[in-house]
Amino acid sequence: MKPICNQLLTCLVLLITVVGTAHAQKVNDATLLDYYQGQRYLEAVNYLKSIYQEPVNDPNALRNLAYASQMASKLADAENYYQRLYNLDSTKMNVLTSLAGINLRRGNLDKAGKYYKKLIAADSTNYIVIKQLADISDRKSDTANYVKYMVMANKINPEDADVAGLLSNWYVNTKRTVLAEKVLNKAITADPENVVLMQSLIKLLHAQEKWGETIKTGVQLLQKGDGSFQTAIKLAQAYYRLKNYTCCLETLAGMEQIQQNETSYYYMALSYKALKKYNKAIENFEMAINDGISQAIPTYYGEMAGSYQETKRFKKAVQNYERGLTFNERPLLLYSLATLYDTELKNKAKAVKYYKKYLSTNPPALQQVYVDYTKSRITALGSQL
Repeated sequence: MKPICNQLLTCLVLLITVVGTAHAQKVNDATLLDYYQGQRYLEAVNYLKSIYQEPVNDPNALRNLAYASQMASKLADAENYYQRLYNLDSTKMNVLTSLAGINLRRGNLDKAGKYYKKLIAADSTNYIVIKQLADISDRKSDTANYVKYMVMANKINPEDADVAGLLSNWYVNTKRTVLAEKVLNKAITADPENVVLMQSLIKLLHAQEKWGETIKTGVQLLQKGDGSFQTAIKLAQAYYRLKNYTCCLETLAGMEQIQQNETSYYYMALSYKALKKYNKAIENFEMAINDGISQAIPTYYGEMAGSYQETKRFKKAVQNYERGLTFNERPLLLYSLATLYDTELKNKAKAVKYYKKYLSTNPPALQQVYVDYTKSRITALGSQL
């Protein structure tokens, strides 16, 4: 074998020295801590990447990169690093937890659920993980699994007010009031002043038609500052059922105007009627009707009528325009009906009638072209009548 020339030997020595130096370079803990304490996580990521050259296989290096990337919200990178850690050792529960949490933040519910299920396979009593699985099921509208995980969570910790309240509400909604009562009793015994639990309790009592207890709980909630519509309406309805019409009205009148709706107006009307204050009853019945009708309904009828008109089904078009006008005499509906009678049906009298109604609404300035045309048509048609 020929001896290696001096120049080649020198190159090899230099290469080994450079490689050895690169691998010998270590993270400065003080520098990294400074980045973390200052919440400069992106700088920490860049610093770590300058130290750890790909491919990175060392667990400590991957943990550093994964954590810093996660805190810097570089979630795709963080998942990549944690996945490598998981591939190295699939028994690390903290790595699974991080993978699940990252995917939850990214909205990847299926992947997050897969990792959380692996966690409870290893520890079926992991309360936080079970609650996360319940939340994921709820967000996916997977009712069966939502209830399953909520029941599991409630068995592990029956005093958790959030879980007890939500589970009780679901039982009430599905008319399983006995189960709802059982869940709430345990939680309320541990924390009788908890507003979340009291809100679920009033829902249960209302569903059970226990009006006296509904009032007691409703008053307590109001005293604790709960001014929500759901509490006030249940309290008011309980007063009404017990024929305490004055308290029903006082409860509903105490609500913010923005909270008033069809239901509150209806019960105010019923109470005024029971008190023989008929004018106030009529006023509130009218408000209930108006609130119960979508403001868009006249538009829907108008659009449907226009479609019938385009297809020459004029009788249907007239019926829908008139139906829309029963909800609200909107200017453009009147104008459209007038032009239909004028141009298509050649009914001069009805055309003039609806043209005049259109003008009586004081159309907005944006409709000035229609106003001018309407006036000209009324003049022209009037001379022919």
